[in-house]
Amino acid sequence: MPSTLTVLPDAAERDRIQRRTLAVVVASQVLGGAGLAAGVTVGALLAQQMLGSEGLAGLPTALFTLGSALTAFLVGRTTHRWGRRVGLGLGFAAGGVGAIGVIVAAVLGSAPLLFASLFVYGAGTATNLQARYAGADLALPARRGAAVSVAMVSTTLGAVAGPNLVQPLGRLAESIGIPALAGPFLLAAVAYLGAGTVLSLLLRPDPYLLARALDAAAEPAEGARPAALAPVGVGAYVGATVMLLTQIAMVAIMTMTPVHMRAHDHHLGAVGLVISLHVAAMFLPSPVTGILVDRFGRTVMAVAAGVTLLAAGGVAAVAPGDSLGLLILALVLLGVGWNFGLIAGTALVIDATVPANRARVQGSIDVLIALAGAGGGAMSGVVMAATDFAFLSLAGGLLALGLIPVLVWARGR
Repeated sequence: MPSTLTVLPDAAERDRIQRRTLAVVVASQVLGGAGLAAGVTVGALLAQQMLGSEGLAGLPTALFTLGSALTAFLVGRTTHRWGRRVGLGLGFAAGGVGAIGVIVAAVLGSAPLLFASLFVYGAGTATNLQARYAGADLALPARRGAAVSVAMVSTTLGAVAGPNLVQPLGRLAESIGIPALAGPFLLAAVAYLGAGTVLSLLLRPDPYLLARALDAAAEPAEGARPAALAPVGVGAYVGATVMLLTQIAMVAIMTMTPVHMRAHDHHLGAVGLVISLHVAAMFLPSPVTGILVDRFGRTVMAVAAGVTLLAAGGVAAVAPGDSLGLLILALVLLGVGWNFGLIAGTALVIDATVPANRARVQGSIDVLIALAGAGGGAMSGVVMAATDFAFLSLAGGLLALGLIPVLVWARGR
């Protein structure tokens, strides 16, 4: 385990390092949020424009979430060996390279290059999510929900600003010979590369390596089983299931919303507004959600996630295509439900692991989450082409309720 630590910190020093870690994570997440917003907002529209097919409009989401899956695995393994700083820094750098590739593909009109670049661009999405764990590495158990929430809420600024910059970035892109829909990826490239630089330079000491060292030092005094041999608790599987189902429901509805809106003659500014409010709802409630998760428990908030996602799907299903207000309400509920599920599920996973096995478990779970999102994104276009947006939305909301039987089973265990 690489580490430059020679003396382990006391409780006061650990708190200071935790505060510094959260500050660095916040800075990186502001940038990372701006990077991920590009693909969410215009990825489907860019593919539809280049391929001329609505049925393939969900393919960009599928590709960058597949790339996210591979990155989650690699970042988890890299973090286990070298720490958060190296794992997260490399992940964001890859996302920036992918964004540059999308711009080049749009200029050349190359679909194969677009697909490959979207796959690499997905590295930024996975890394942005993995950074939430860095905020909780040194947090005490009673503060883990709050620590995760701080890392997530900091994504809001960049993620909300990104979609609202679609039109000005499109004009900027056209002024330099780049298709308008590729404009947001200019911001993504700068944002992801900036986030990687911040983490690489400032995340010192590494919170994951320090947490492992503290845990290892505590073993002899506590007479416990060696941390390296500690089993993964049932809560990790429950937390993974909660995050998987909320991810599928959210991605499926979110991916097709821009396509649905454009089909009903909403302009790009309206699309950007809806997506920016959705992304705000994904991250902005995090401080309150973290407090609720710590106070009322992970299970209660996981159930709240399922109910909220069902409400989102119901509103989206009954909303007239020209009703901007109802679409905003549906997408805000969709973001809030996802927020509840991700923070509750993340806290369950952290509670059920120890530092010696945590990074590998977290990476593996985020692989599954990314694959679930890829499946939801790919199938969303197919389902919508075969039925309509209302059917897709309601199906997504009903799917989210599937986490409740899992939670009931877990309580019985």
